[in-house]
Amino acid sequence: MRDFIQFFLLCVEFFFILYIIGYSSFLFLSVTVGASELYAAKRRNRLKNELENDYYVPVSIVVPAHNEEVTIESTIRSLLALDYKLYEIIVVDDGSTDNTSEVLKKAFRMWPVGRPIQRRIPCQPEEAVYESRSFKVPITLVRKKNGGKADALNMGINAANYPYFLCMDADSVLQYDSLEKIVRPVLEDSSVVAVGGTIRPCNGAEIEEGRVVRYRMPKKLLPCMQVLEYDRSFLASRILFDRFNGNIIISGAFGLFQKNLVIAAGGYDSTTMGEDMELVVKLHVYCRENNRPYRIRYASDAVCWTQVPETMGDLCRQRRRWHIGLFQSMMKYRNIMANPKYGLVSYISYFYFLLYELFSPYIEVFGVFTTLLAFAVDLINVPFMILFFGIYVVYTALLSLTAFFARIYTIDLKLYPSDVVKAVGLCVAEVSCLRFILAWVRMTALIGYRKKKHSWGRIERQKIEIK
Repeated sequence: MRDFIQFFLLCVEFFFILYIIGYSSFLFLSVTVGASELYAAKRRNRLKNELENDYYVPVSIVVPAHNEEVTIESTIRSLLALDYKLYEIIVVDDGSTDNTSEVLKKAFRMWPVGRPIQRRIPCQPEEAVYESRSFKVPITLVRKKNGGKADALNMGINAANYPYFLCMDADSVLQYDSLEKIVRPVLEDSSVVAVGGTIRPCNGAEIEEGRVVRYRMPKKLLPCMQVLEYDRSFLASRILFDRFNGNIIISGAFGLFQKNLVIAAGGYDSTTMGEDMELVVKLHVYCRENNRPYRIRYASDAVCWTQVPETMGDLCRQRRRWHIGLFQSMMKYRNIMANPKYGLVSYISYFYFLLYELFSPYIEVFGVFTTLLAFAVDLINVPFMILFFGIYVVYTALLSLTAFFARIYTIDLKLYPSDVVKAVGLCVAEVSCLRFILAWVRMTALIGYRKKKHSWGRIERQKIEIK
């Protein structure tokens, strides 16, 4: 029996060596490429060596909302401060039971209109439509029966007047120049059908007219660790995947899409929790199946500031929902795997998300249990195990800090010394503690997930102060 356990642990050890080498190599390459791209973009900005003209892509900004009375007014006011000329704002109230609609109607002097909405994509019917023409751009409020976030987004697309739409969350704030920067790839290349932006936590930031006037790391430890995690995530895979048209996810908090193509592909899928990833994979499939030239881009300098969960319960619910959405999208489009028709999207992007995102929590938790088993039967070199784990933590923490400070420097934010100390200290806790807690949450996410597949996944909101 001992010989069998020893052989089993040897096989596990070999697998984990390959797994960790693969992940660490990818992380190093992607962070290096990402940081280089950010510095190159900063140099271009200083030299003004960019596309500059007076052309504007008309954009409909769609904001789905469900019980967002705390943040919705601040979000819409931030949109009115955008440095852009041709856009409209469409808020879809998806059956809120609070005062979301009343807050909007009062704050923006909105009046009911008899505007019909053609439902080119199926969605729950509208109950009422309100408009305001008293501000910089038209603001439309559509109140409808509850159908979930994807259904609300489909209603927003149906109500949109312009050829491109931008979806964002009702608890987020766009940086003043983010709309201009996210449409730039469309102006540069007519084959671009979707563009994703960068998401940064706004907990602790003071924002005035779309500009961050004072940036501090959040006071609470949990949001601080998420700041480091977000920077590593967005700097890591997305810039590298952008090099070969390989991004298969655009965050639902900030993404630009070509409206007619999305309608032709069928819009958002209201049966999945990860409607943002599902739509992007669907666009890859639709364009390749119909032999349509296309590009899905990532704009690293287009920034959306969003609230991240401040309690462990909210964070676990959020990550559980994300993992379910990932599972649904990967399974729905599993025909992409090892399919030459999809090129590098199949052989790199799909396999990366399959191995290092979908299966990673199971692999990591399995690794912990095998380590305990090896310790129980006295088949483990404890000093070496501690050294190996320490090297892993330090390596990942250094890459997290590289991503964090690269992002801070390249968008001209200033950090206080106490924030630097906090970032250095918490990057170790994020890698060695929070990562394994969330791995367990993601591993158990699929248990009973069908019962709440249409849920919005609420987290506690804090009022965003827009000065």
